[in-house]
Amino acid sequence: MRSNVGGEEDQGNPRNADARAQAEESDGQGRRILINLPQGQKYKSNEISTAKYNLFTFIPKFLFEQFRRYANIFFLCIGLLQQIPGVSPTGKYVTIVPLFVILTITAVKEMVEDIKRHKADSKVNHTKVKVLTSAGDWIHKKWMEVCVGDILNIENSSFFPADLILLASSEPQGMCYIETANLDGETNLKIRSGLVCTSELTDPKNLARLTGQVEAEQPNRSLYEFAGNIVLSGEQAVPVSATQLLLRGARLRNTNWVHGLVVYTGHESKLLMNSTKAPLKRSTVDIVTNYQIIFLFVILVCLSLISAIGNLVKGNNGEDHEFYIKADSNLNNGFGWQFITFFILYNNLIPISLQVTLEIVKFIQAYYMNWDEAMHYIDPEMGVDSYALARTSNLNEELGQIKYVFSDKTGTLTRNVMEYKKCSVAGVMYDPEREFGKQLGHKDLVDNLKQGTNSPEMISDFLTLLTVCHTVIPEQGEDGVTRYNAASPDEKALVEGAEKYDYRFVARRPESVTIKTCTGKMETYQVLNVIEFTSTRKRMSIVVKTPSGEIKLYIKGADSVILERLGQNREQREHYDTTLNHLEEFAKCGLRTLCLGVATIPLAQYEEWNRRWLVASTAINDREEQIDEVATSLETNLTLIGATAIEDKLQDQVPETIEKLLEANIHVWMLTGDKQETAINIAKSCRLHRDNSDLFIINSRSPEEAREEIQEQLRELKKDGLVGKSNDITLVTDGKSLNYTLLPDMRKDFIDLCTSCRAVVCCRVSPIQKADMVELVKEHTGAITLSIGDGANDVAMIQKAAVGVGISGNEGLQAANSADFAIAQFRFLSRLLFVHGAWNYSRISKVILYSFYKNITLYIIELWFAIYNYWSGQVIYERWTIGMYNLFFTSAPPVALGLFDRTCTAATREEYPSLYHSTQKSEFFNHREFWKWIANSIVHSVLLFWLPQMAMYFGVSWESGQTDGYLVLGNTVYTLVVVTTCLKAGIEMDAWTWFSHGSIWGSIALWFLFLVIYSHIWPSAKFVASNMAGMSEILLSSPVFWFCLLLVPTVTLLADVAFRAIKTTVFTTETDKIRIAEVMNKEVAVYVEGGRRPISETSRLLRNVRKRFRKNKQRQEEQATMEMDVRHGYAFSQEEAGAVSQGEYIRRYDTTRPR
Repeated sequence: MRSNVGGEEDQGNPRNADARAQAEESDGQGRRILINLPQGQKYKSNEISTAKYNLFTFIPKFLFEQFRRYANIFFLCIGLLQQIPGVSPTGKYVTIVPLFVILTITAVKEMVEDIKRHKADSKVNHTKVKVLTSAGDWIHKKWMEVCVGDILNIENSSFFPADLILLASSEPQGMCYIETANLDGETNLKIRSGLVCTSELTDPKNLARLTGQVEAEQPNRSLYEFAGNIVLSGEQAVPVSATQLLLRGARLRNTNWVHGLVVYTGHESKLLMNSTKAPLKRSTVDIVTNYQIIFLFVILVCLSLISAIGNLVKGNNGEDHEFYIKADSNLNNGFGWQFITFFILYNNLIPISLQVTLEIVKFIQAYYMNWDEAMHYIDPEMGVDSYALARTSNLNEELGQIKYVFSDKTGTLTRNVMEYKKCSVAGVMYDPEREFGKQLGHKDLVDNLKQGTNSPEMISDFLTLLTVCHTVIPEQGEDGVTRYNAASPDEKALVEGAEKYDYRFVARRPESVTIKTCTGKMETYQVLNVIEFTSTRKRMSIVVKTPSGEIKLYIKGADSVILERLGQNREQREHYDTTLNHLEEFAKCGLRTLCLGVATIPLAQYEEWNRRWLVASTAINDREEQIDEVATSLETNLTLIGATAIEDKLQDQVPETIEKLLEANIHVWMLTGDKQETAINIAKSCRLHRDNSDLFIINSRSPEEAREEIQEQLRELKKDGLVGKSNDITLVTDGKSLNYTLLPDMRKDFIDLCTSCRAVVCCRVSPIQKADMVELVKEHTGAITLSIGDGANDVAMIQKAAVGVGISGNEGLQAANSADFAIAQFRFLSRLLFVHGAWNYSRISKVILYSFYKNITLYIIELWFAIYNYWSGQVIYERWTIGMYNLFFTSAPPVALGLFDRTCTAATREEYPSLYHSTQKSEFFNHREFWKWIANSIVHSVLLFWLPQMAMYFGVSWESGQTDGYLVLGNTVYTLVVVTTCLKAGIEMDAWTWFSHGSIWGSIALWFLFLVIYSHIWPSAKFVASNMAGMSEILLSSPVFWFCLLLVPTVTLLADVAFRAIKTTVFTTETDKIRIAEVMNKEVAVYVEGGRRPISETSRLLRNVRKRFRKNKQRQEEQATMEMDVRHGYAFSQEEAGAVSQGEYIRRYDTTRPR
């Protein structure tokens, strides 16, 4: 419940009584918010949380996540069974204590990782904002303390902490600019406007005296819709719409301040309604391991049954075994108890040490990524100093198996900065960076104008158009520098581009604009009419009266609409072909192009047209159609001026990174809230869409139309067998079409079409639609997906993907906080996947396979020994050595494999992305590889037991009179197992380091050292086995032991060495060739087979598809126009149907008057 700041009012105050009465009223359909009064009900807090756990949910959630792993359930059961007296042959605590230690270590790791999330949330929640008190003062409160009904003061460049209704601003009539790139990905600024009844409340004292209520709809996830009313005391209700709504996650731009009333807070804000709960993600390797454990469990049960049956048969065959097996005094000797005994005896077939090893390895691998200087980004200008950050270590290996990358556009691929680069005027290109052809710079254009060469009149019209035909507002700062405020970043770039030619936009009045020419002359143009830009019209026009008294129409837009409106005179079309060539040259550089034109209008014609314009503008029925018809009648008989080229600046090395991803056979999909033309333009500039690629565009207006388009395109692909292949096609669709294509009856066909394309671009999509696209791919392909973004609108898809990557270093953005990994730049994604991902996957795979191998090799010997000891359940090894096996003697080799093993250097992996194919296809860890290792371990165990057993078959005696026993055989076998398994790790290593050598030879030496010490501490230490006394002398003085030590590991590993040699030399993979080349210091490039397969045949088939497609396409002209715009690079960002029309907007300002 909100309590007013700055003092409490008397309970008997009529305002409070009125508040209680209003609070009790409810229509059951919305919420009623009281202005400057305590609220009648409690709303959600504005505190947010992206963490997985809190104080109360940690234990249940953590235990649920841990016991989703069947191994932990298994070990818990074993630990409980071992507590039964007289049943366990291995002791009570050998399983339950390690399990407890493992869970404790894992819990600490999870807490550390989640504390980081809580800290990030805390940083957001503790951000300060100004809140109005009842006394009319502004005080600072934390975001988390903001309540529904509070009135806030938001300053320029600040994020909105909650969903607000705009009351007033520093701009005329309560207008303000907001940036919604964090919500919908759109690059253009949006205009919001306050209501007339509140727009004059700029004084906080007056604002504090405001009373009334706001009726608002219930919280929902619709970003673009809002319905409500504001009822001020003593006045009638005034409707409130999305025009007055300022959403959490958006940012105030180019406006000094705004006042807003809080309507939705925290997780009821529209932004967070579009987010999903932080999921508990598991890696694919973990899931596969889980299934393998089920199979091993079945094998364990079978072995226990066989052994129990063997015990039963031997016990009932009429023979007397008392001389060999001492009669057991307890009663737990029935078949069931024997089964449990053997079940416990063989339980180590499933290695409990694997969990500890994996946690250690993954934790350190995460720090490898965190410490990687190659992913360290420093930007002194922006104050950014950011390393990569692994927010969880559970998904390290997933990075090595990515098949699909879903990327946001704004802020992820682009910088959201537009820069004017070059132009073409009267057939002459002015490009200071041109590599081929005549190079003319910006100064040359000014010189031509001053000297009267190269069509000076057209150059003058070009510069006038740049400074006059726009909706930009100039603002002079305290430092005297003029800054431009614009809803359209393209228009701002054009006005700033004019300054390169010494043409400056100086002032705007409601009826005119003033510019300063390159000669220093001030010129004022009277603005007669503004014909607004829309995505349908693809152009904007302005009608002005020049200083000389002429009436001119200046127009800019897509070449497809400008060129068709040119006049037929030679002068009007003189530079048509040259300009088209220049447009294509601009587009190939990935630049955003606009075509420019001008027309001189006789006064009589204008007056007649203006009458029709006024009639159309005030029409009741079909106003938009009438306006468009009248506008089109004037926008004819144009003279072509030329074209402009603007760069939507990409993040560093984005094109190169995307090329590498595609070469690694990773499908890259762009999911953005921005406009279609802009999205396609960026797809071209970042090389996601190439000039020779086919373009499929789905812009459906109904489910039937969507179904027809999808099925028609699929039919053509099916005819040539191209469905499901990575064809050289770019599919473009929009959010409205996705509403239909994601319906249950169309999902299958739609995903078949998408996965048949090399790239997919989805534009104008909501955050939930982004998540739905990721879910669609996961559901229908089973592929491992990765989502990357920088804004709050990307959180849903980041959480939905198997791996979520956030772009860090951007203040106030939530993507990095919700992601599994955070990087500062998109370009670091290639290193994250190709180096760390591939290494992590191969290392984790080897750790898991080797851990199962070494445990099965040691413990399956208990089965062979059971055959030898009449199925008595006797353990061949001394009990303490069983526990030490995983703890000391074989713990280092898997850690060495997990931390230091690698096939190729980081530089080679980054340079040759095709090396990623092997890990992407899960070649190192799958069902086949798993059972190959299991079979290998069983074969090794047979040799390691039966060879020394046969060597000692007739008994071994010593001069002291001692003879061998089961422990002599057991310790001999144990020694051979330690030596063999350690050497096996060495065979599997692709890179040898000092730690690798130390882990192998040190582990073997450690066993011998332990054996010597352990053999000499009884009877000083009573807790050790008395029959181990002097065991080291017995073994080390035996020729049979040394014979076995040399022969058995050699024989056991001979086949492995031969297999490895043949595989490396005869069946050499690309990775093997490169590894050998690196070892021999040879040139690597000659061994690289390349990434992309030849597509000549596919291209031929696609041409046939395109011909058939166009022949049958109903909207052929529409498709052709779109392809022409794409080919020529057209793109333009401007808010459409905004809070204030473009014409009304520019007439509200008078920049010559003080504000």
